[in-house]
Amino acid sequence: MPAPLLHVESLCAWYDQAQILFDVALDVGPGEVVALMGRNGAGKSTTMKAIIGLAQRRSGIVTFDGQDISTLVPHRIARLGLGWVPEDRRIFTDLPVLENLEVGRRAPRAGVPSWSPETLFALFPNLAAMPDRLGARMSGGEQQMLTVARTLMGNPRLVLLDEPSEGVAPLIVEQMARSINEMKRHGLSVLLSEQNLRFAQAVCDRVYVLEKGQVRFAGSMLELDRDVAVRRDLLGL
Repeated sequence: MPAPLLHVESLCAWYDQAQILFDVALDVGPGEVVALMGRNGAGKSTTMKAIIGLAQRRSGIVTFDGQDISTLVPHRIARLGLGWVPEDRRIFTDLPVLENLEVGRRAPRAGVPSWSPETLFALFPNLAAMPDRLGARMSGGEQQMLTVARTLMGNPRLVLLDEPSEGVAPLIVEQMARSINEMKRHGLSVLLSEQNLRFAQAVCDRVYVLEKGQVRFAGSMLELDRDVAVRRDLLGL
């Protein structure tokens, strides 16, 4: 088995005096799409923020591409090729699609896909139809696609993708699933925070399920599908 691209061990995180994560452990391999699932408040977004260095306080071990990033600040982590797509999108609403993409442009990295507006328009046909549209005039789903595309312009090795199907139309969800599978075909690794089990099943190889900041299940998507008790007790499905 190849070494994991992302390795997380004994990860804890706090907001003020409240501890949110308790010894979270997970791996993401090269070219793998891994789901991080759980109910609202389970700690999925906090896990991603702790990995990327945005938690108020964290402890534990996080290694990325063989390098310890446990104590690095977010911009240094990003420069190593770890991309993050936040749930709240954060596009530049006063800039058109093409200029939003240019903001994210970084130099190509050896051994990982190199993205351009042209390749991203092929990946997200909706964006290809509106290169000059201002971000403020886009739907929520279109903004979500733009946020993912802008992150890919940084040519990351791995992307943390937080709740991509949340609050968007079913047609956009299907298009996002196709795009993630295409990213995987290009060799990109993805850690995906998600509550939509059907969406996760369509794109993910493995899954970790959180409850109250702890990993309560780890296995393949097929194993989760077969485990009725886990789906009922941890996901409410």
